Amino acid sequence: MSKANNFVLDFIDQEGKPDRYGEAMQELVRNKPDIILAYGPEASLKGALAATQTIPIVMVAIDYDPITLGYVTSLARPTGNVTGLLLQQIELAEKRIELLREAFPAMKAVTVFWDALSADQWQAAKDSAQRFGLKVTGVEPRDYPYDYEKALALAQAPPGHRRFLIVVTSPFFSRDRERLAQFAIRQRIASISVFRQFAEHGGLMSYGPSRDLFARRAPTMCTGLRVGQSQATCRSSGRPRLNWLSIKKTAKVLDLEFSQAILLRADEVIE
Repeated sequence: MSKANNFVLDFIDQEGKPDRYGEAMQELVRNKPDIILAYGPEASLKGALAATQTIPIVMVAIDYDPITLGYVTSLARPTGNVTGLLLQQIELAEKRIELLREAFPAMKAVTVFWDALSADQWQAAKDSAQRFGLKVTGVEPRDYPYDYEKALALAQAPPGHRRFLIVVTSPFFSRDRERLAQFAIRQRIASISVFRQFAEHGGLMSYGPSRDLFARRAPTMCTGLRVGQSQATCRSSGRPRLNWLSIKKTAKVLDLEFSQAILLRADEVIE
């Protein structure tokens, strides 16, 4: 618990267990908060809605689509007790296939790391890869902390599929971004993931929204609700600004060259 003169923040660690979100939200509701912040996977928002239909909920939907799943009917005019922010990872999972193919036109196959919290992104990436005529292998690590070497070996991905890797977003992959980036380098795999931090740790590329920007935006929405703004006028936000990043030194380690077209599109090149 964090406490200021007129503000109390209750934080409950769900211990990396998706099935603990419901219990954690029930505990928060018993503390009678003014607002609940449901950050991260669908399980967070689902648990919050199961715990209360009256307390305002500000979601930060990182790895699911709350509109498709029926949690909100509109980004512009939210209904019920839910508003918040949407990172559109389903749509971006498809885009990462396109960008990886543009970066390496000779690519014929790709592997995708996904888990139980990112199954929708895996399906979107698989569909996109097939539209581009790419062969695709899905690798689902089990039992966190994930053993990525073991998961790749058990998946029996053909050698030609192991040259390129997409890591979709989930709380566990985000937590492991440094491990995943270093795993890809050890395995000599060209990798792309979601957040800038993955590229900073040595992943070849990242493409996605600024998580820091969303982290700053969510408290602003909470403040608006706290001072009396209605749920319907505290609008959800979609279409985040996207970042495209690459690491040239990692490309050199992997003996790869980017296409000139993709370098021209990069917002940032990390040396």
